[in-house]
Amino acid sequence: MQHPVPVSSTASRNLSLSQAQPYALPILFALFGVIMGSWAGRIPAMAERVHVSHSALSMVLLCGGLGAVLSYPISSRMMGAFGARKTLLLSGLALLCVLVAIGVAPTVPLLMMAVLSLGITASTFDVAINSSATSREKRTGKSELSTLHGLGCAGGLAGATLGSLMASLHILPATHFLMLALPLAAVLYAAYTMLEEDEGHATVEKKAFSLPRGPLLFLGLIGFLGSMAEGSIADWSGVFLKEHFGASDGLAPLALSAFSVMMLLARLVGDKLKVRYGARPLVTSGAMLGAAGLFFAVLSPNAHVALFGFAVAGLGLSLVFPFVFSAAGAQGPAALAGVASMAYSGSLMGPPVLGAIAQGLGMQIAIAYVGGLALLIAVVAGRSTMLK
Repeated sequence: MQHPVPVSSTASRNLSLSQAQPYALPILFALFGVIMGSWAGRIPAMAERVHVSHSALSMVLLCGGLGAVLSYPISSRMMGAFGARKTLLLSGLALLCVLVAIGVAPTVPLLMMAVLSLGITASTFDVAINSSATSREKRTGKSELSTLHGLGCAGGLAGATLGSLMASLHILPATHFLMLALPLAAVLYAAYTMLEEDEGHATVEKKAFSLPRGPLLFLGLIGFLGSMAEGSIADWSGVFLKEHFGASDGLAPLALSAFSVMMLLARLVGDKLKVRYGARPLVTSGAMLGAAGLFFAVLSPNAHVALFGFAVAGLGLSLVFPFVFSAAGAQGPAALAGVASMAYSGSLMGPPVLGAIAQGLGMQIAIAYVGGLALLIAVVAGRSTMLK
């Protein structure tokens, strides 16, 4: 009579980890979205707590963009020293600590320092998880970055909704972020243990900042323009509906909601579309569609019709970041860090530039300017040889 061969606890653990590996990156992307959505959802409460003016609040938010730009030497050297897997664990834990620090910052200068740190840690974490994802794409030959970015969008919407709920319950940001940080740290560590080991560490240039060169410059420029467009829509679409159409406080935020929901839905099917049509045609035609949606919103007769235009813009611009990051990550973590830093600088410049245009020429011209950015994305994407 044959007896079953006992399976060692180590082999059993390795088998369970192997089965869990496909879920690690989806969890990490969704977790990142929850963190950033939670922060964004509590900005009004934090501004009120430290009695910050509108102009000072814009400077606080600019610190986040500045931190993202300054993250390049940190993210590239951490990737070189530790690899993507350990970098995402360290930067993710640091990001959760920074989130709590933002919640408890008692003064505007300390809040600015905390938000600057948020930009650095969030960008480093973003580079690490995108690097892990592009490495898996190269290893498996399967496109999945669009779906992962879609899960990030879903996490962002969940985080923002949770923030709104916490605000309605009059729970302070510090308490909210502390309640969030502890369980998310556990989820982060669990996903880290599921993630496959890095094949090797990246070799990076020892520079404070490296502007992408050659074909990578086109990817960086597409990311820069896409970040400018997305950031401008996030910050100013509701203001446009309110000032131009006289939309109510309840209706105005729906412009960003329409944009974000359509972006989420499009990203969930983006990988299948990439296999069928290729990245460059999708980014090019999508950017043109995004421009058309924004011009439609500008020329709409009322706020409700304009919502359709912002939804179309979200659909059109949805695949810019996933496919740019996928193409850059295929060239290695250092290339991804450089392109990401250039892209994030767009989030630093976009909203203030749009505000200056709105101040001088009006909100219609400002939103039309974003439509012009989308057209420029289509032109640059059409010339890129790395989008495939």
